[in-house]
Amino acid sequence: MVLDFVTPTPQGSSWGLGGTCVNVGCIPKKLMHQAALLGQALQDSRKFGWHFTEEVKHNWMTMTESVQNYIGSLNWGYRVALRDSKVTYENAYGEFVGPHTIKATNKKGIEKLYTAERFLIATGERPRYLGIPGDKEYCISSDDLFSLPYCPGKTLVVGASYVALECAGFLAGLGLDVTVMVRSILLRGFDQDMANRIGEYMKDHGVNFIREFVPIKVEQVEEGTPGILKVTAKSTTGDQIIEGEYNTVLLAIGRDPCTRKIGLDKVGVSINEKTGKIPVNDEEQTNVPYIYAVGDILQDKLELTPVAIQAGRLLVRRLYAGATTKCDYVNVPTTVFTPLEYGACGYSEETAVEKFGEENIEVYHSNFWPLEWTVPSRDNNKCYAKIICNIQDNERVIGFHILGPNAGEVTQGFAAAIKCGLTKEQLDSTVGIHPVCAEVCIQSHLKVTSKSCIHGPCGDL
Repeated sequence: MVLDFVTPTPQGSSWGLGGTCVNVGCIPKKLMHQAALLGQALQDSRKFGWHFTEEVKHNWMTMTESVQNYIGSLNWGYRVALRDSKVTYENAYGEFVGPHTIKATNKKGIEKLYTAERFLIATGERPRYLGIPGDKEYCISSDDLFSLPYCPGKTLVVGASYVALECAGFLAGLGLDVTVMVRSILLRGFDQDMANRIGEYMKDHGVNFIREFVPIKVEQVEEGTPGILKVTAKSTTGDQIIEGEYNTVLLAIGRDPCTRKIGLDKVGVSINEKTGKIPVNDEEQTNVPYIYAVGDILQDKLELTPVAIQAGRLLVRRLYAGATTKCDYVNVPTTVFTPLEYGACGYSEETAVEKFGEENIEVYHSNFWPLEWTVPSRDNNKCYAKIICNIQDNERVIGFHILGPNAGEVTQGFAAAIKCGLTKEQLDSTVGIHPVCAEVCIQSHLKVTSKSCIHGPCGDL
């Protein structure tokens, strides 16, 4: 049996079967990122000889309707897949009430009790709010943005997470006036060299940044779709107060696990009281032997959809098919879909230095200019690649980072090689595909100190 229930957001948004990624995460985010990239492609196309006579503008409603139609098809597909696999699906909120017993409450308030031999918790997370006057009344989150029934207009994005920067990036790419309010650093937990390069690129492409400020109050100045909101913010380094007016305020300050209201205390499952995360062993088993957990709710694990899928798949094979393979939480690739995409696998430079010592790592890096960007003559040498190697382990690649177009497609391939123990020597002996962005990572294009060029027959410049 699967229990799946979406508690509506303060703005009333809810969605169908499939979880965060499908409905209010990866899928709509990537599609809206693509919408923004198409806008840039239209600008580039003039230099490639394309001429348009009509005015080119973006229609928010056309985009959201198309995106939501696709998501709806995925929701239906999951329901059919469950039925075909003879899995009972209940659109109901699950809550433990005793050993091996769960209560399911549907949207009409009708309750049912179910018992099972084993339980798997995969409840995920929901966006965090600021806890200030006006936040839940007037602000939206990523749970609302992708189905917003009107163009958000001038937008303030609060936060510096990948959700914040991705949303700010595609909104700006659609031609909106976007400001990002950042408390401290960008992309905490990611390589900070790469994070700062992303910030500079977004700033150069029209995204405004307000650094070291946090909102303390949000007020409605004018109703509407969108209306006008006044945001009051305070400096994190002093007493300075600033005010600004926006049509939409999008909060992207982090997410909290959905673990505190599902009756875990009734069955004795331990959680981290501060974070709400669930500690598990290396087989995704909680301290209660018949209860397992996967996904974003796990303590000290990566919050990525493919990781949850892999962990769940391997767990079921161990429980019911006699398998022994455990989920590998190291060397997991990921991509941040900011306007300049960021792909990463393995250690950040900071973490590598901390774990192996600065004297034991070598960092190879290079700027590059995608061939596709040369004719429109934009963003010369803004793309960047960096590979971190462990000198003491035959220069094994322990960190891979790339900023550029299609970064996810590039990173996925290198991730497989890194999992197989890729070394710098093997990278250097690989023949490149010319002319592609991934070529920068091989054949000695990456230098410890120098810069290189990959878009011409010149090799290193």
